[in-house]
Amino acid sequence: MRFPGAAVALSTLLCGTVWAAPQTGDTARDAQRYFEEGEKAISENRLDAASQAYEKLAHIDPAVPEVHAKLGLIYYMQNRFSDAVQQLRTALQQKAALPEAGTLLAICYAELSRYSEALPGLEKAFRHSSDTKLRRLAGLQLLRSYTGLRQRDKAVQLILELSNSYPDDPEILFDMGHLFGDLAYSSMKRLAAAAPVAVWVLEASGEKYEAQGSYDAAIVQYRKVIELEPARAGIHFRLGHALLARTGAYDHYEDALAEFQKEYDLSHAPSAAYEIGEIYRKKGQSEKACQYFAIAVKDQPDFEEAQVGLARALLQLAQPAQALPHLQQALRVNPENEVSHYQLSRVYGALGNSTAQTRELREFQRLRQIKQAQQTLLSQGQFQLSEVSHQTLDSNQTNTGNGAPPELR
Repeated sequence: MRFPGAAVALSTLLCGTVWAAPQTGDTARDAQRYFEEGEKAISENRLDAASQAYEKLAHIDPAVPEVHAKLGLIYYMQNRFSDAVQQLRTALQQKAALPEAGTLLAICYAELSRYSEALPGLEKAFRHSSDTKLRRLAGLQLLRSYTGLRQRDKAVQLILELSNSYPDDPEILFDMGHLFGDLAYSSMKRLAAAAPVAVWVLEASGEKYEAQGSYDAAIVQYRKVIELEPARAGIHFRLGHALLARTGAYDHYEDALAEFQKEYDLSHAPSAAYEIGEIYRKKGQSEKACQYFAIAVKDQPDFEEAQVGLARALLQLAQPAQALPHLQQALRVNPENEVSHYQLSRVYGALGNSTAQTRELREFQRLRQIKQAQQTLLSQGQFQLSEVSHQTLDSNQTNTGNGAPPELR
């Protein structure tokens, strides 16, 4: 398995080949010619020509470790990993301190699934290399080796280190998702085998269905959990969330509201208080909504959705000045929330600050365009489990043509 960017990371290795031609006339001229041909072919990415030139050079002067190392690098670039191992081992036997040859040898071992042999060199390169590209490549191959050797604890620790060092690297993010997905699947499989009718299995099954959008199936599983353990923390919240998601609207809220209320009575969870407040806000019962939103933000001032919900309920009560600090707090938590900017434009409009209202409306329109593009991409991906209902623009606040919701025009 070749990693994208490997060629770039390795192109600087062994590039400073130090080579002295043999002292005899014709042999020296031939060796110099092959060396120049090989270097020119490498610079032009003609790897077949490069390998042929360096093979001839190694035949003429087999005692030069840098020649074997460069030939090993060329073989690696050609996916000829066994040949690369042979050349790199020869180079290191002749010169143990040859720069980066040991790292490249370890990478080739990993490519050949010889993980135990790969580990020492890869661990050394990952821990001590100052070259960020080489460290990344060594880390990815080390992750592959840990996984191949079923050293899952080390693999998990490593992927977290890689994610911290390269937070926006698509390949590392993909590998992290793959690793944790495999671990989750393995855990759930073992759980199902160990306790097939346990509440943990039923709840996990419900969460799986909910994440996939199969809400009716999720509701069945959650209700089975409640039959076995009515006071189980979090289960009434999940059932309420699935009930809301199934209808896609707040017109039929009673069952969901009852479940969220049970959750709040059992655990006083801010998330449950938020969902209760949101249902009341959607119903137009603004005072009750404020009561529960206030509970949600009291212990969690960074609860962004609850801060926005509370501000919207206060706006319904014609209290824009009281709504303002809650939207400001929500935007401190997440400056990229289009709903927060839109609601803030409403607040400034109600307060008579037209300049700030226009500024927030422009920011809302900018972020909305970005979000619409992101939603197009996300619609092609997998479902994921939602923790709370997200604040969105209401149906009477949708764009009708000139970029501004009706109430702002």
